[in-house]
Amino acid sequence: MKFEQLNIIPPILRALKEEGYETPTPIQEQSIPAILQRRDILGSAQTGTGKTAAFAIPILQIFNEEQRFDRGSRKIKCLIVTPTRELAIQIGESFEAYGKYLNIKHTVIFGGVNQHSQTKKLQTGVDVLIATPGRLLDLMNQRYVDLQYIKIFTLDEADRMLDMGFIHDVKKIISKLPQKKQSLFFSATMPPVIVDLTKNLLVNPIKVEVAPVSSAAETVKQKLYHVDKSNKRDLLIHVLKEKEIRSALIFTRTKHGADKVARFINQAGINAEAIHGNKSQNARQKALSNFKTKQTRILVATDIAARGIDIDDLSHVINYEIPNVPETYVHRIGRTGRAGASGIALSFCDLEEKSYIKDVEKLLNTSIPVITEHPFHLVSAPAPVKEQVRREYSTNGRNRSQKRWHGRGRKG
Repeated sequence: MKFEQLNIIPPILRALKEEGYETPTPIQEQSIPAILQRRDILGSAQTGTGKTAAFAIPILQIFNEEQRFDRGSRKIKCLIVTPTRELAIQIGESFEAYGKYLNIKHTVIFGGVNQHSQTKKLQTGVDVLIATPGRLLDLMNQRYVDLQYIKIFTLDEADRMLDMGFIHDVKKIISKLPQKKQSLFFSATMPPVIVDLTKNLLVNPIKVEVAPVSSAAETVKQKLYHVDKSNKRDLLIHVLKEKEIRSALIFTRTKHGADKVARFINQAGINAEAIHGNKSQNARQKALSNFKTKQTRILVATDIAARGIDIDDLSHVINYEIPNVPETYVHRIGRTGRAGASGIALSFCDLEEKSYIKDVEKLLNTSIPVITEHPFHLVSAPAPVKEQVRREYSTNGRNRSQKRWHGRGRKG
């Protein structure tokens, strides 16, 4: 199927063609016609399946049609709420690209920066508002944002809202929306709290389920390295020296860890930058821009900072540290192998992280191939030594217990 077969108007088709879009992804193919029919959507799809275009394209088309009949001042008619600044900016860039030949105004608001430029744009009037929950509620309280004219509400990455503690903010926002509206709801997973939210938000929705989070994209080739924690740094530099790694997004669990990894990569003579929540917004955007334009070969990120990163032709994702939530692993490796391209995901697993990998493999219902040909193999204590330590510990434990028991007896 081609985009032309989805009844998309010529100006958007022209923009899509310039962006290199020819064939819709499954979620786009299912969602776009339903949204154009003004149906509510309950979408379940992992990252990298084309969710943003699935709702951005029909939203632009709907409001382009309505402009013919509504010549009044611009009011916020569409609200899109998403959990992170990076993802909000990414969605804004998509609206800019797909709507470049339309007269639809949008703006993006998020926290961590001065609000002046954002409120200035709001005061000039916008059709589509893309926002993170905290800044949205703040500007609503300051009366810069009025939601009474909302016709389409989109909640993106709902499960991540829950993970980040935004669910109560989301409920407050929903309570301020008009009762009559079209609602589009997208989430990679559906925990009970999210399911309850959909019951109160959606009316007779069309369900769209594509590549559930329990499955990794088939275009991603996964590899696992068993390595001692102390040798992870050397293994990473060893791997990054391979010519096939044109670009790599490296994941760490903490902000401090991201800075540390980026620092020793640079010390090895490989250009790298870190991106995480403690960086200023300008620094984060500069690092992301450098990575997208290939000025920086390596980007090191935490999970939250990387949620909205969409890089064309990203060859590798590297899990320098294994996530303790298996679904996060799927989200991470979904940064590569996007839009039908192939990608490689490498994971460095130390002794303490073996249980995390077992959880991941249980979720995926498959084993991740192990790479044995590398110079930094995991070295664990031989079984007899472990058993000897266990016996000595048990014997000493019993002796200490007996001494305490006899001691209490003598005192008695």
